[in-house]
Amino acid sequence: MSAKALRAISCRFECFKYHLFLFPPLGLPLLFLPPNPSSSFLLHRRLPRAYRTSVFCSSPSSSTAPAAADEGSYVEIVPFDDFTEKDWSFLDIDHVNSEKEIEEKTGRIISAGAIQDSSKIVVCLPTEDFVDRIRAAHPCPLLVVHYSLYMLAMVKEKYDSVKCWQGDIVDVPERWAPFDAVFLNYFPALPCSLDRLLDALVSRCSPGARIVLSYAQGREIVERQRQRYPDMVTAELPDKESLEKIAADHSFHITEFVDEPTFYLAILKYKE
Repeated sequence: MSAKALRAISCRFECFKYHLFLFPPLGLPLLFLPPNPSSSFLLHRRLPRAYRTSVFCSSPSSSTAPAAADEGSYVEIVPFDDFTEKDWSFLDIDHVNSEKEIEEKTGRIISAGAIQDSSKIVVCLPTEDFVDRIRAAHPCPLLVVHYSLYMLAMVKEKYDSVKCWQGDIVDVPERWAPFDAVFLNYFPALPCSLDRLLDALVSRCSPGARIVLSYAQGREIVERQRQRYPDMVTAELPDKESLEKIAADHSFHITEFVDEPTFYLAILKYKE
């Protein structure tokens, strides 16, 4: 068996362990309910009073709930679609750069963070290659934020000391802050507006911190991805005029801005 295959198996096992952590087996009976017009799949677990019973449904608007939710259990409605792992592998595919160009552009992006030995770094929606490169260049405290549990399992397999957060960067606990460098590697997939994003990061940045918005393939590829993955790529890369105005509203200023067909880089610096 090849090393790549072994690694894939190991990563899937990591995901399975996270699944067990989220849904530990309790040795209790499960009741599977049949499909109906408003809910394609429901799961009900009878639990003691001290535990939570979950109902997974295909739509948040579904009002269907099992009749078994009596005094000995309680029911929480959870959208089943929200728990489904989306495929973020398109972020790992480079359509425009050679290996040398990837190395040069990634180095330029990492340098933009002005990282010191004592810096605390957060990277949002990175590729596996980007995590490897920034970890090799700067072995300081690192937090990786991603929506993919599979991606985070791969990071933890390689770098056990790296913190991981599955979800939105605006929800990262403030107790892990302040951060000295924030890398937003794929802003178009973030569900919040730029204004909401900077508003959340203000309380999580140290004085003089840098926020680096980047995409090594540029605006044109983002437009193609937005057409192909409309449920995941929901925004455009911000233009300089919009970025300047919103940044100023949150005590940031632009120190560098590059918007080329095959490279995007915007560096924001927080007030000292």
